[in-house]
Amino acid sequence: MTDAPVRLLIIDDDPLVRAGLKLMLGGADDIDIVGEGADGSEATALVDRLRPDVVLMDIRMPVMDGLTATEALRARPGAPEIVVLTTFHADEQVLRAIRAGAAGFVLKDTPPARIVESVRRVAAGDPVLSPAVTRQLMARAAGSGQGERVDRAARARERIALLADREREVAVAVGRGRSNAEIAATLYLSVATVKTQVSRILARFGFNNRVQIALLVHDAGLLDDEDDENGSNPA
Repeated sequence: MTDAPVRLLIIDDDPLVRAGLKLMLGGADDIDIVGEGADGSEATALVDRLRPDVVLMDIRMPVMDGLTATEALRARPGAPEIVVLTTFHADEQVLRAIRAGAAGFVLKDTPPARIVESVRRVAAGDPVLSPAVTRQLMARAAGSGQGERVDRAARARERIALLADREREVAVAVGRGRSNAEIAATLYLSVATVKTQVSRILARFGFNNRVQIALLVHDAGLLDDEDDENGSNPA
């Protein structure tokens, strides 16, 4: 009754980085490195041929960058999960990758065990962004130009208006970085109901992961409406 190993594709233009990733990930018996590529332009063909569950994607590559490749892959049906590789915390390109549907990011100097765990988590449908990192990304989003922020806020509010009241409460809780169990306890729901609500929100907006919900409620200003709860509500 063993689960099939996670099929992993590595795309990075630096052969030393690829070799290091293969070394650290190849030792995990539940991860199968099915291939590697040196540029984002190779991503679509490699995914079609190798059918990975997860792609580790470098952002900065010479011919096609990882952001463009992520957008192209995530727009396709049956797309693999994508984790972007970067050397920067809360880099603007990371934010754009998350908006495009990447399931999170790992820094290139992340300890090997955490990179392995990140691949496992993403394969299981759990984005690899802690609430602290999500806050960093949202702070970066808030730092955009005034006109861009206003336009994004208006679009976000229009989308949020499509949600039922309970869905909106769940979306805000996701935006605060709460787990399904924490949301269930706060809103007096079962964990199964919370999972269903999250799935509905993702499907309604064509989102790929919870981080995109968090960014949406942030853009709509909903995290400011409830003055810094930060998980301290009485249950």
